[in-house]
Amino acid sequence: MPIWKASFVVPYSVAEIFSEALESAFSPEALAVSTSEAHPGEGPLVQTASDWNEIEAHGFWRVEALYEDAPEAQVLRAILSPVEDETGIRAEEFVIAPMPEVDWVTKSLEGLDPVRAGRFFIYGSHDADKVPAGVIPLLVDAGQAFGTGHHETTTGCLEFISEVVQSGHRLNALDIGTGTGVLAIAIAKIAHCNVLASDIDSVAVRVTRENAKKNGVAPFISAVTAKGFGHPALHARAPYDLIVANILARPLVSLAPAFRAHLKPGGTLVLSGILRTQETMVTAALRMQGLYLRSRRPRGDWVTLMVQG
Repeated sequence: MPIWKASFVVPYSVAEIFSEALESAFSPEALAVSTSEAHPGEGPLVQTASDWNEIEAHGFWRVEALYEDAPEAQVLRAILSPVEDETGIRAEEFVIAPMPEVDWVTKSLEGLDPVRAGRFFIYGSHDADKVPAGVIPLLVDAGQAFGTGHHETTTGCLEFISEVVQSGHRLNALDIGTGTGVLAIAIAKIAHCNVLASDIDSVAVRVTRENAKKNGVAPFISAVTAKGFGHPALHARAPYDLIVANILARPLVSLAPAFRAHLKPGGTLVLSGILRTQETMVTAALRMQGLYLRSRRPRGDWVTLMVQG
């Protein structure tokens, strides 16, 4: 299934307002929203808070939003209409189109070096001779699913798992939005326990099963296709000692009541896919469910949270 992209162009001064309108909408819910110069090189540069980073302060910027299913133009226009009325500016060059079905993940991750995260050492098949002694090896090749351990969100989750999961200590664990299955595999490798993994993408579920075999933990990993907690298997296995979810901030907010309902009292949540600017939104939604921040791990623009039930 292709990912769909909606894009339009507005002046730089209002690009953030338009992008926030799409990011805040729950129907349709964007997988990601970004802004970039529509015509690079045409506007004057200004220095930002980072000494090395400059942006074009004037001219036009392109706002792009990615969706799992094809969004309806009239629905997106209705979302943007209040912003257009407020700013007096209309979104131009409005286009909705499917993204090319190219294996971008493999193309972008080929040749990446191994990563150390806590007790874990994440590597590709081409680096099998680089695995040092005294680590827990995780073999994850670049492929058609997200999560090789190189992204700050995955690394943050692995570091927390390394801290909270005890060797040989059996626990009931769930990995939502499993991607390549790296987090579920990491838990299984330490605890030697059954881990349920789920993802909205059936390709990710297949990749997770394949990676579980490569890492010698296939008997411990069950993988199902599901959106959120939308599968009977997730309810049947509840309550959980540990739930990990490396997805996106807004889905995490939406899932806050379900986290509370499926987590054991005193259980642990490890959550990521959260930009630092979204952290307060996520923690507030969790507090409303009686779930409280225990620790946080910022990396770059991202933050990983460990939350206690």
